[in-house]
Amino acid sequence: MVNSTLSTLSYFILEAYMIVGSLKYLYFMITAMLFFVIMFANTSLIVIICMNRSLHEPMYIFLCSLFVNELYGSTGLFPFLLIQILSDIHTVPASFCYLQIFCFYTYANVEFCNLAVMSYDRYLAICYPLQYNTRMTFNKVFILIILVWLYSFIKFLITLSLNIRLPLCGNIINSLYCHNYLIVKLACSDTKVNNIYGLFATVVSILVPLLPILFSYMKILKICFSGSRQTRQKAVSTCTPHLVSLINFSFGCFFEIVQTRFNKDSIPKIVRIILSLYFSVLQPLLNPIMYGMQMSKIRNTCKNLCCFKMFTGHRDSM
Repeated sequence: MVNSTLSTLSYFILEAYMIVGSLKYLYFMITAMLFFVIMFANTSLIVIICMNRSLHEPMYIFLCSLFVNELYGSTGLFPFLLIQILSDIHTVPASFCYLQIFCFYTYANVEFCNLAVMSYDRYLAICYPLQYNTRMTFNKVFILIILVWLYSFIKFLITLSLNIRLPLCGNIINSLYCHNYLIVKLACSDTKVNNIYGLFATVVSILVPLLPILFSYMKILKICFSGSRQTRQKAVSTCTPHLVSLINFSFGCFFEIVQTRFNKDSIPKIVRIILSLYFSVLQPLLNPIMYGMQMSKIRNTCKNLCCFKMFTGHRDSM
């Protein structure tokens, strides 16, 4: 749709989908199964944390916020992917495209900020164990969570409000789903303001979470080198899943930025598709598995629940 503006542009065409014939039903089943596992795993851990008083601690409340964000991000992507996989014409209404962009980018911001707050929480727990309860109160926990979500939503609303008014000279997006920068590249008018604010927002999005993460882990490493063996074991057990999640998410963001900002014609299409899905699929799948397996309290609570259900089931059958 050439020479059209946002006022008349009603849809976008997603160009990254391949013609796979009847294999689309197999891909649909795999995607649906991944979506079910992500929803089940994250919802289960949210319920376990909320229902067990022993898990009503700052670290687990931050984890609850993280799992809620995984549900939020997955809901903004997977139902859309399932529809597109079965469809022969890969179009998306303009209004829904902007809604998906909002969900996608706010999910990324909340994820990174939530991981930053969690690193600060681990710093207080390891470096100031005796003062931890007075420094990280429940009021402070809920204020931090609210600030993380509000900051992420308000910051990207400004970006979206600048981009949504751009007149567009095309409607073809070379991606599996909607991307903010790919739509900006379709603009007919000057995008200098959008590019300057976009660069500023990207730097802020990276620096705001990165600074507390670097500060926290520098302090934790210092304590580990000078502290006792018990302190090192505590640091390793609580920081390992956080570091794995953080590194995985950082790689996903890097792949996503490279794909949207640079020419990717030399990369095979199937590799581009895998890299596109890496960011949005692996993180919500990895987090509940990592934290569920590594955090002893969550793991023991899950075991106790399973044993209780088996016992009650056996007793009812007698």
